[in-house]
Amino acid sequence: AKMQNYLLSSSVGPEELPTLKELSTSEICKVWSGASRYIHRQLLQKRAVEIGVGTFALVPVQASVEEGKVLTVERPVFIVSKPLRAFYNLECDETKISDDTAVVQLDFGEIAADTHFRREIVELCVHETLLCFAGALRDNKEVEFSFK
Repeated sequence: AKMQNYLLSSSVGPEELPTLKELSTSEICKVWSGASRYIHRQLLQKRAVEIGVGTFALVPVQASVEEGKVLTVERPVFIVSKPLRAFYNLECDETKISDDTAVVQLDFGEIAADTHFRREIVELCVHETLLCFAGALRDNKEVEFSFK
């Protein structure tokens, strides 16, 4: 699923989300739990993960530990993609991923093996959920997305 698929000029209708209609909420959650475990494993290996609407990455932040002492720690962040920010007129902090960070896509095969779903189901479930997310952005709805 390429980026432009998430730049929506009209609301998302149920006909665009056939897989989500077939899956139960708990099945959708299982797929996303698998996706978040995959993202977690990549972050532990210092890789960033691009998911179509943005990128999960580790960025260095300064943390004050005690008087006058500052420690640089790596914090996981989600960086909304530039085209999405511009298209939906979103205000986000400008966060840069360092140039030497490898950026990978979700490995749907690996997530499928981990969650015992067919690869195609995993890919469609992720794609349609992101369509929903984009639709909510388009319609100015509040979105809450929890990752473990």
